[in-house]
Amino acid sequence: MTNFKIGFIGLGAMGWPMAGHLAKAGLLNCVWNRSSQKAQQFAAEFDVETTNSPAELAKRCQLVLICVAADNDLLAVIDAITPALQAGSIVVDHSTVAPATAQQIANRWVNDNIEFLDAPISGGVEGAKNGLLSIMAGGSNHTLQKLTPVFDCYAARVSHMGEVGNGQATKAVNQVLIAGVAEAVCEGLALAEQLDLPHEALLQVLQNGAAGSWFLDKRGATMLADDCDTGFKLELLVKDLRICRQMASDNNLTLPGVNRTLQDYLQCLAAGDGAQDISALIRLKREQLLIHD
Repeated sequence: MTNFKIGFIGLGAMGWPMAGHLAKAGLLNCVWNRSSQKAQQFAAEFDVETTNSPAELAKRCQLVLICVAADNDLLAVIDAITPALQAGSIVVDHSTVAPATAQQIANRWVNDNIEFLDAPISGGVEGAKNGLLSIMAGGSNHTLQKLTPVFDCYAARVSHMGEVGNGQATKAVNQVLIAGVAEAVCEGLALAEQLDLPHEALLQVLQNGAAGSWFLDKRGATMLADDCDTGFKLELLVKDLRICRQMASDNNLTLPGVNRTLQDYLQCLAAGDGAQDISALIRLKREQLLIHD
């Protein structure tokens, strides 16, 4: 076990179940969320304390875990907690942000005896709820090993990817693959609908063959039922793919698949599907399949 007093910042679709696993293990001391009402609901359900600010949480805890939506949200939290952090504190960011943002944070604390890991996660909402996430971490491996009992609460696999920033770079590669798989699965299932194939039999065949994937397994049936309220928000993947595209540009590279996917998802955003699961892409694919004179 661990002797750290642990605080968790960010109780969104991923953060809530992650913090919940810590609370059930008796490791969580307090939480903070931008919406105080949500923090109060969590505190009541899991019998932990809330704090009035990120700074108060940082003052009370030696280990601060963060899971927020975007770079600006993360940097605002970092600004808030920095004056309150104690020497020897550890900060772990589970958000998905640019590698440069992670490096900027680490450089800020380089002379302050504060340890930092960029540790984005993958596995979807289901993975968070079931404690089966995959963590890709950048930073000190010594620090990472100290946190094994913490990460074991909500992750099935923890991989050390090298220096700070490499965790986020690995997550960018992960998102490129997710985007490409989503394009193929949504287009393929839209075609299956046009061919009037039986849904249940189709999914069994595909899932047990070379076309099988996590996305098909977890989202195939729901998207065919036009139920796109399940998991990762489309608007968040757009944010992530923009990070990927900027990374490529910074390295004089291009990502043609990402560029195509971004075009499609921006149309989905314009159609009002930003808060839907990324499988809402099938709605656009249904339109794209039709040949218009």
